[in-house]
Amino acid sequence: MINKQVRLAARPDGLPKDSDWEFTETPVPEPGEDEVLVKITHVSLDPAMRGWMNPGMTYIEGVELGDVMRAGTVGIVEKSNSPALSVGDAVTGVQGAQQYAVAKPRELQKVDPSLAPLERYLGILGMPGMTAYFGLLHIGRPEPGQTVVVSGAAGAVGSAVGQMAKAKGCRAVGIAGGPEKCAYVVDALGFDACIDYKNENVRAGLKAHCPDRVDIYFDNVGGEILDAVLARLAMHARVVISGAISQYNKSKFSGPNNYIALLSARARMEGFVVFDYAKQYGAAAVEIVKWMNEGKLKTEEHVIEGIENFPSAMLRLFSGDKRGKLVLAVAEG
Repeated sequence: MINKQVRLAARPDGLPKDSDWEFTETPVPEPGEDEVLVKITHVSLDPAMRGWMNPGMTYIEGVELGDVMRAGTVGIVEKSNSPALSVGDAVTGVQGAQQYAVAKPRELQKVDPSLAPLERYLGILGMPGMTAYFGLLHIGRPEPGQTVVVSGAAGAVGSAVGQMAKAKGCRAVGIAGGPEKCAYVVDALGFDACIDYKNENVRAGLKAHCPDRVDIYFDNVGGEILDAVLARLAMHARVVISGAISQYNKSKFSGPNNYIALLSARARMEGFVVFDYAKQYGAAAVEIVKWMNEGKLKTEEHVIEGIENFPSAMLRLFSGDKRGKLVLAVAEG
């Protein structure tokens, strides 16, 4: 049995290139004492991975050259030397871009495949869903009637943020790229409006769709869009910094030029790391599932087949050629 793996071969300069990756094949490892062997079915593709490729770009230690690329995963236990997990159990973890991994049970979380497809545990029931939930509810603190604006609104995190805002009685205005995505955000997901940053003037769109200004801005992109929203903040607004995908492939990050708007609006801008809320994931999942059952929260996974497609699939994070949560299916046989 062979384990196909994707390893980091070079530090990218700008967008990752095919030469930045190395594909290897190794024997499937045997689990040791109190370990299990997981057959990975799906690998999560997330913007944060770009930061992990270059040490110092993010709060998490970078991936070493030659190592299997760090990635969230979901899979099935094939062998177990631990009483904590049994053969056939479905589990999530951070086992990397490969087809098999050995792990300790404490490194994994058991999930129920009868409640949702496995890939959904990498999306709305995984890190993106938790990011949306805690960023909006704990940092943004929405109140009924307030206006919530979210960038990257057609993505895994942004699409959840807008729907959660609606569930809390807020107006939800998205920012996304292209008429098709904006139509999806409004017609399928129920946002009140969506601004097409590729074909519209974002500042004009914010003025039109946020007549009472912006109470909460959930930022996934940074850059010029962040500056545009800062200019439209309501008094005592909250700006939630979740990510800055527009900056990840630049050699030097550009910060907000319009930060003085925080002063005049008496506003607050706060970043957060979703892993800080790990002990509360269970309670969050209960409310997320409740919203899903009530039809208030819809989700979608964009699944690409084949571990050999990892490099091109990852680039979709930055081109925007996706809708919902981007996932790579890697199991064979």
